[in-house]
Amino acid sequence: MRILGIHDSHDCGAALIKDGAIIAAINEERLNRMKMCWGFPKKSIKTLLEMADLKPKDIDLIAIASERGLWQPNPLSHKEASQKMDLLGTKKTASKASTVAGNLMKKEGFIPVQKAIEMQLGGKERQKKIKEWTKEKGFDCEILFVDHHMAHAASAYFTSGKERATIVTSDAAGDALSSLICSGEKGEITIRHKIGSYNSIGKYYAYVTELCGFTPNKHEGKITGLAAYGKPAHLDYFNRQITFEKGSIVNHSNARHSSAVEKIRRELRNFSKEDLAASVQNHLEQNMVKYISHWVEKTELPDVVTAGGVFANVKLNQRIIESKPVESFFTHPHMGDGGLAVGAALYAYSQKLLDQGSFLKPFSLDNVYFGPGYTNDEVQKALEKEGLKAREVSDVEAEAARLVAKKKVVGFFQGRMEYGPRALGNRSILADPTDQSINDWLNKRLVRNEFMPFAPSVLDTDAADFYINYSKGMYPARFMTITFDVPLEKEKMAQAVVHIDHTARPQVVDTRANPVYYKVLKAHKELTKLPLFVNTSFNAHEEPIVCTPEDAIRSFKNGCVDALAIEDFVVEKKQRT
Repeated sequence: MRILGIHDSHDCGAALIKDGAIIAAINEERLNRMKMCWGFPKKSIKTLLEMADLKPKDIDLIAIASERGLWQPNPLSHKEASQKMDLLGTKKTASKASTVAGNLMKKEGFIPVQKAIEMQLGGKERQKKIKEWTKEKGFDCEILFVDHHMAHAASAYFTSGKERATIVTSDAAGDALSSLICSGEKGEITIRHKIGSYNSIGKYYAYVTELCGFTPNKHEGKITGLAAYGKPAHLDYFNRQITFEKGSIVNHSNARHSSAVEKIRRELRNFSKEDLAASVQNHLEQNMVKYISHWVEKTELPDVVTAGGVFANVKLNQRIIESKPVESFFTHPHMGDGGLAVGAALYAYSQKLLDQGSFLKPFSLDNVYFGPGYTNDEVQKALEKEGLKAREVSDVEAEAARLVAKKKVVGFFQGRMEYGPRALGNRSILADPTDQSINDWLNKRLVRNEFMPFAPSVLDTDAADFYINYSKGMYPARFMTITFDVPLEKEKMAQAVVHIDHTARPQVVDTRANPVYYKVLKAHKELTKLPLFVNTSFNAHEEPIVCTPEDAIRSFKNGCVDALAIEDFVVEKKQRT
């Protein structure tokens, strides 16, 4: 059974699964070059069908993530989408519903806001437009609309490899909820607890992102990095606003959206950004660990699987695996809304099997290289078109390792593109891990203002020596979604990839997941005695990760890297005499 998953809101995209296996997945930003764009992903759908050599009539079911939302036929940039939501009064409507509902809002959380948002966003109109568009394009199959948080839950559970697990979703909001607790057993997801969007802990993190001068729902990772430079001076304050209470998260602030932002600004006054970041990070860690621990004990399912934008927070994920009731932890590699298309498709397939008296068994991901790939002929034509003289090499892995060992910054473009926010060796920038100053000069070169250090890629055979407690986080570490403490003697060996708080966010590479990339690391170790190097995403600031050879060549010509290793070709910057 072929199912097309579609997500048409924040970080829109599409996915194709066949009989429960993920065949391909891509987000619209990689194709239209608008980072985290918002709208109906027409290019993603077209690309997936071309990759699988399918026609619309070959699709058996379409699964749409989120039951409510706006119909936006042509994707908008993140900024344009935010402005449109404000112009439509969405935030004002939700706030008004909060005021009018009064005590009922505090008691029920999600009910009044859900009704207000549904009326404001016109969910029925969107569903009508999607059905019209798919029919016009030749799709002739059932269309299923999947609840936002159920799609998150399905993405986490069915890619976890755990048949029995506690499932936790958490984000700012989706379909008027901010969190679900579910139990997953024998392919069936059962809801145990809901938290409405009024009581969203994720929103408070977004409020601080805005107060620190960054873009909410986009730059929260900067707050995670910045937190290590401050002290949690305002932790008690945040606990008075929103906190874990009786198995749930409860908002006591009587504020949300812009009113909450102004309330924090007014009541904390002369805060430092570093202390504010440290406070909200500690607040998130403490309350989410209490929340998850409570439900692990209630479900008696100690394997925890997660999805939703809150779990993009790698430090939080570390705290979860360190908590006593949790035996293992996993977050879906595309944990944010960009992973909803996969989740919707997997949920739809699981329901079909349950109806037939069977079930979809959760599986482990060998890798997440679900995007497009390109041939040597296509690469060569792209290089020639741009007038670049490249060397065709017989051992691109050894050549890339040699360049990194010579302290060159290398754009590495191989095979199918990664799915999700992390570059995992197929669309990556590689560099020397020993130069601590790289975080200043390479970020400046890439026009980035990051507070986190660069992440390392490391051989699986050496990971346990470099990262404390690695055995509990082996699976998420394959996708660079968790931090670990680093022993001091190892930190001294690779200072460029260790944060000021003595943690690192590694991608652990094994030969099965990516044999080409594994060979680069192996060759680098032979040359330098180090089993790791810097791996950062192949893009400049505010750009999506490169997708096509043309994208990679443009970045090379713009000076992002010193050398480009693209399939079997290598091109280097000309040295000035």
